[in-house]
Amino acid sequence: MSSTELPSLLTATASPKASAVRVAPGERLRSVRLPGITLSVRSRPPAREGLPPALYVHGLGGSSQNWSALMPLLDGVVDSEALDLPGFGDSPPPDDGNYSVTGHARAVIRYLDSAGRGPVHLFGNSLGGAIATRVAALRPDLVRTLTLVSPALPELRVQRTAVPTAMLALPGMSALFTRFTKGWTAEQRVRGVTALCYGDPGRVTEEGFRNAVEEMERRLQLPYMWDALTRSARGLVDAYTLGGQHSLWRQAERVLAPTLLVYGRRDQLVGYRMAQRAARSFRDSRLVSLPDAGHVAMMEYPEAVAAAFRDLLADAGRARSGVDEMPVGSEPGGSRPVGSEPVGSVSVSVDVSGEGGSVSGGGSVGADEGDSVAEGPPKGSPGVGS
Repeated sequence: MSSTELPSLLTATASPKASAVRVAPGERLRSVRLPGITLSVRSRPPAREGLPPALYVHGLGGSSQNWSALMPLLDGVVDSEALDLPGFGDSPPPDDGNYSVTGHARAVIRYLDSAGRGPVHLFGNSLGGAIATRVAALRPDLVRTLTLVSPALPELRVQRTAVPTAMLALPGMSALFTRFTKGWTAEQRVRGVTALCYGDPGRVTEEGFRNAVEEMERRLQLPYMWDALTRSARGLVDAYTLGGQHSLWRQAERVLAPTLLVYGRRDQLVGYRMAQRAARSFRDSRLVSLPDAGHVAMMEYPEAVAAAFRDLLADAGRARSGVDEMPVGSEPGGSRPVGSEPVGSVSVSVDVSGEGGSVSGGGSVGADEGDSVAEGPPKGSPGVGS
């Protein structure tokens, strides 16, 4: 049994309750009890009946709040729900203490099966991207499309800025880090996370920063916070070492769903050089790169991510209806020149400017139970982690 599968000292039933989780305007938060896990689910009322469902999965140290800027931009397109993974956000630890990528993927699958919402448009960021990849490979019946924002897929040469995060997986490192940072305030911790995860930390608004500090203070009250963080980091490192059919890259090749890959060129945690490999690995993919984005593009440039997702849906809809796909470059106001690489996926370079962002031309084809309710999304909040 791996260390990620050892029983947790604090189970879901024994975990104390910290202060209330923030619910943005227009959002609902509910608790869903399933065998072995209890999941907190953040949702928005759909704009109309009959919209296809979407599910969002956050990254290491994050929560469902990481999707609060993107979800309202897709209100008229999908029926959105975002999970707090076990041990994160407002979800207590899993009963078995399993924080492996497979354990988290099992939690997502268990929720989708119980809710009967599949197939969904599945989103994942960072660790959530690895989890979503595994879900899409193992249960293609549950996934309509796959959108991955800086997915944490195996890298042989990690960036130096990502080393401290990876070191959390080492035995004893969390205790050492806890002692080292004992005197850090919540504000200092949030500034550190923002500097690491954002391409431009200046994009975080004052309100967003205050919300993130409030959430950090809440998380620090939880005695299982570091356990969940370090075991999940260890689970991700363990997943990087798996070969054969369990390899995340091999599973990426098995994904059948149309896939949108979003990478920030200023990402300090997932190397941009992995974008081309991802575009080659997912058989039906399009790659969007954001020059000024860091690790959490859906928080930094949610308008650009929403526009890219709408394009994915439009192309998938044309493919399903048998209509010839619109030639690249035929979109009004822009062009995407055809490159020389083999056709099979779409790579689009995106320039983002201003608060809302804009998409310009450039790129190539063939690149490698109670509810709490409030009423509009927080802007520029860095969340708690990646």
